[in-house]
Amino acid sequence: MGYRVLRPGQSSQVWIGGPGAAAPELVFETRDMLIEAPNWSLDGSSLLVNGNGRLWRFDVDSPANGLVPIDFDGLPDINNDHVLDPDGIHIYMSAMDGQIYRGALKGSPVERVTHEDQWHFLHGVSPDGSRLAYVAMRDFSEAGKLAVMEPHGLSAVLDTGSGHIDGPEWSPDGRWIYFNTEHFTGVPGHAQLARIPDGGGAPERLVASGTVDWFPHLSPDAQWATYIAFPAGTLGHPEDLEVEVRVVPTSDWSAPVRTYPLFGGQGTINVNSWSPDSNRFAFVAYPLS
Repeated sequence: MGYRVLRPGQSSQVWIGGPGAAAPELVFETRDMLIEAPNWSLDGSSLLVNGNGRLWRFDVDSPANGLVPIDFDGLPDINNDHVLDPDGIHIYMSAMDGQIYRGALKGSPVERVTHEDQWHFLHGVSPDGSRLAYVAMRDFSEAGKLAVMEPHGLSAVLDTGSGHIDGPEWSPDGRWIYFNTEHFTGVPGHAQLARIPDGGGAPERLVASGTVDWFPHLSPDAQWATYIAFPAGTLGHPEDLEVEVRVVPTSDWSAPVRTYPLFGGQGTINVNSWSPDSNRFAFVAYPLS
């Protein structure tokens, strides 16, 4: 498993949209590197993306300054599953060796925080910063399971029913864990959005759709959410498809207020990319010339 690269004639475009933005704004584009999965810094100044196995930062208000690498000692190549620590100073990153690491955003030696011989795909950090929610897989032939790491380092697998799950992250109040799951349909790969109470419980379907829906992300004020819709029949969350990023009120997930069609998929919004003021979020497109 290695990091992704651009195809000939392809670019990475970072866009910003939101509940009040009918047309998204293109804020950064590069043909030099495939970048993925923006995180918005808690001070509102920067976006953090991965590319070429590393973590990069760029200034939202001065994107012409380009990407600045963050150097971590002892960190293997990372993938697109990285999530900010609620302290705003550190970040957790899933690496190509299957483990999760924590480092300071200013760059530093890293701490390895998982140790089981399996894949750990991180998607959520609890609001108090004490727990991690990740997808646990021994290999890619089995369905991913929702695991929660407790403060003492042991992980518990929560029952989410049948089928593969992905993208687990907490609601801002910590009461729920949101994710996508194949539990609700008998169609292979037909992921739908769901949530369960923190600590476990029956999965609650958020919307019934004919698209394959992944990666629900709530805004910090919990009023809005984004997710990515793949075409019906899609297996997994592959790259280079015509997809749609949707913005919905959390009071009614079936009523999008904004839809942004784009060429992308994998890497577009794998992790939460909302701004701290809940007005904007970032996503990535990968157009081919």
